[in-house]
Amino acid sequence: MTQTNANTTEQATANTPKKDDISHRLYEDVLALLLGTMVVSLGVTLYSESVLVTGSTAGAALLVEHATGLSFGLIFFVINLPFYWLAFKRMGTAFTVKTFIAVGLVSGFSKLTPMMIDFQMLNPVYAAIAGGALMGIGLLMLFRHRAGLGGINILALYLQEHFGIRAGYFQLAVDLVILVCAFLTLPLDKVLLSILGAVVLNLIIALNHRPGRYLAAR
Repeated sequence: MTQTNANTTEQATANTPKKDDISHRLYEDVLALLLGTMVVSLGVTLYSESVLVTGSTAGAALLVEHATGLSFGLIFFVINLPFYWLAFKRMGTAFTVKTFIAVGLVSGFSKLTPMMIDFQMLNPVYAAIAGGALMGIGLLMLFRHRAGLGGINILALYLQEHFGIRAGYFQLAVDLVILVCAFLTLPLDKVLLSILGAVVLNLIIALNHRPGRYLAAR
């Protein structure tokens, strides 16, 4: 009986993946950062072309872009600067560095993407749904490789990992507050479509990024 239990324990131990087996390798992180930020930037471009906004710091940057005509990439990069201290203190050096790189890539790609794509016709409903989905998928890729896009993303991941609050649901609440502010600068139809896109984005994260999976800090 004892021998059987020992064999069972050894087999279970052998079948349990080691940390080194499930940790992402450097090239996997690099690909995730590049592809994730590229996908997010495409979603941002759809929103920018359709004069829509999203939540978090990206939404704030889009609002400023629509109101002033300044570059989204520059605004997005500057807005995120104050949040890196929280990321460093709460999420660790690796997460902070990856997030800084991701924010820089989104800023750069959002500048380059409109130069690569020319929209002759873009349905705003499609832009809201597809753009929200693209940004959600891109963020999910970054989250799963222990990175974010600064701002509310950092706070959302911190609350999820330390208090069990779903990152997607928290971001949805914050994003709705930001979208309410859009009523001051955008037509009603644009705001409603932006809310639709925010729901799509955050549902993707909420349904696919759960506490205990792909933690952002080791």
